[in-house]
Amino acid sequence: MPHDPLIYRHFTHADIPAAHRLSVAVGWPHRLEDWSFVAQAGSGFVAIDGDAVVGTILNWKFGSASASLGMVIVAPDHQGLGIGRQLMLLVLDELGPRTTFLHATREGQPLYEKLGFAAMQNATDQHQGTAFRAPVMPLPPGERLRPIGASDTLRLVELASRASGLDRSMLLPTLLASADGIALDLDGELLGFALFRRFGRGYAIGPVVVMDSPGGVRARALISYWLALNEGTFVRIDVGTEHGLTGWLEGLGLAKVDTVTRMVRKGPAPTPVDPALRQIAIINQALQ
Repeated sequence: MPHDPLIYRHFTHADIPAAHRLSVAVGWPHRLEDWSFVAQAGSGFVAIDGDAVVGTILNWKFGSASASLGMVIVAPDHQGLGIGRQLMLLVLDELGPRTTFLHATREGQPLYEKLGFAAMQNATDQHQGTAFRAPVMPLPPGERLRPIGASDTLRLVELASRASGLDRSMLLPTLLASADGIALDLDGELLGFALFRRFGRGYAIGPVVVMDSPGGVRARALISYWLALNEGTFVRIDVGTEHGLTGWLEGLGLAKVDTVTRMVRKGPAPTPVDPALRQIAIINQALQ
């Protein structure tokens, strides 16, 4: 049973080890380094019982209009006490009028609905696996895959922001510092990219952003590139159900292990400036 009263305060860098232990306790795959990255990119709150962190929540602001929240965890022996709700209220108060997104577990969705979140039309499929063999995907004439360079950053931010409808100007440069990247290039014009980085039990592909039709060859080429280089390595990718890639990924050996609901509170969902520019795979379920 909790001590009386619980203390709620801002998340600090010193809370990362305790937050990591909490996520391990509920079966999440995040490494200490994964916590460090998301904490550096955002802010949040913790619930304290005595000397123990028993609840966490983080949020990330994308400009002045949008945000996401995640890493909502309550210790198993403290669930049902209203801790998650109080953490949510603290973050929503901090975010103010921003349109806010989250990915909801089945257990968390009823609480989020009570706090004004509504399910969006498209969900997110989580795929993962180790035993895959990626085919070589031919590209249209003149197009090629090449490594991302430092001079590409501004264009990558532009593409990522337009594809997601979220301002990625602060987040993406931080992500690029810890990820490998491949770009899709047409005569010097960057049409898309995919990042590959350490995460959880192995590696993650995402975001994948590209000018393409749903389930198109460009998206498949970007994803296949990383799979072909890392056969036998544990890889995870989270893709929107609207892109029609689930069957293809399963055929490559990346099993669908979960489908999570994407939810939004306040305002319309973001839409890409160009409907052909798509965020095929998200960064992760917290950062969208």
